[in-house]
Amino acid sequence: MAQGNKLNVLVEGAVMVAFAEALEYIPHTVGVSAIEVQFGLIPVILYALRRGVRPGLMAGLVWGLLDMVLRGFSGGSVLNVWQGLLEFPVAFAFVGFAGICSRRVQHSVSKGNASGWIILGTVIGAFAKYYCHFIAGIIYWGSYAPKGQSAWLYSLIINGGSAVASTLVTAIVLVLIRFTAPRLFRV
Repeated sequence: MAQGNKLNVLVEGAVMVAFAEALEYIPHTVGVSAIEVQFGLIPVILYALRRGVRPGLMAGLVWGLLDMVLRGFSGGSVLNVWQGLLEFPVAFAFVGFAGICSRRVQHSVSKGNASGWIILGTVIGAFAKYYCHFIAGIIYWGSYAPKGQSAWLYSLIINGGSAVASTLVTAIVLVLIRFTAPRLFRV
């Protein structure tokens, strides 16, 4: 990879991370529960589908660190070091696994049949992230479960609901982008 191309990938990743973090300030809690739609997934998954797994993982990692500093500590979302690391840098980095579908998206976007690969990449990236939150929910947040409800069921309801809502919104937006601005998926 040429030096100029590396710089382009790095700058593009920084812009996507900044955009992802900015989107996190849009109110995104659904109903009276703790189910959240995470709009920041949209630019990071788009970036992973454009650039691949490694740049996607790195962008997710940076986004997770940034979110932990800007929102996690002040919002009381960091209980201890291990939970903070699992739910922020690790979970957010896992969004980059959407890049597994990058080559397929690149190959099929010009042919007009990339939507399935975009949806699959979105599902992979979002569910990888929310799997980390599910595990953290069992281990660290289980004590907040309603009386008589197991920690794993509580975590499954809260994190599963957030995963489904975020995945649906992200997939819909990315497929719409694919139809309106397919060049955004091309390198």
